[in-house]
Amino acid sequence: MIDLYTENTPNGYKISICLEELNLPYNVKVVNVRQGEQFKDEFLALNPNAKIPVIVDHETGQTIFESCAILLYLADKTGKLISTNRWEAIQWLFFQAANIGPMFGQRAHFTFFAPEKISYAIERYTKESERLYGVLEGRLKKRDYLCDEYSVVDIAHFGWIHTAKRMGFSFEQYPSLAAWYERIAARPAVAKGITIPAPLPM
Repeated sequence: MIDLYTENTPNGYKISICLEELNLPYNVKVVNVRQGEQFKDEFLALNPNAKIPVIVDHETGQTIFESCAILLYLADKTGKLISTNRWEAIQWLFFQAANIGPMFGQRAHFTFFAPEKISYAIERYTKESERLYGVLEGRLKKRDYLCDEYSVVDIAHFGWIHTAKRMGFSFEQYPSLAAWYERIAARPAVAKGITIPAPLPM
């Protein structure tokens, strides 16, 4: 059994989708980040960086934090959802972790949540997010998935692309990316995963 410490965020959705795809049994333990529960001592013992998601795999005794590390762990554990070209998969997981997550997160923060609307920040993160859309568009022009087959790489990116779409950031001008999104969203495990622990409140 796996305990999943999560909240309805892009990174949280990635793990619930993966667990659903792999049909692994898991318990959801909601961490209310809006009320600061991630700073409680019991959670910090799992992740000193006070971020969700975290999993505890009771079968192996392993605790893992950082969403892309969790995805790779689950793929390795089951031998599923990993590209046959492992290093290709790893580099695209790093691309998501280093680029898509941080840039999309900053765009959302400065557009919707910052107490002061700073035009420079909004423009900077909007332009970089659009550039990253273009990178994904180029990658997907002649392929159905980001690697040679559907994998944790697609799941990692989907969490953020889905959240961007829900927030009103359009990518319809990138037809290959838009088609990829619809392809992934149609999967039953994905449709369920984005409701765990709750749908995005947008």
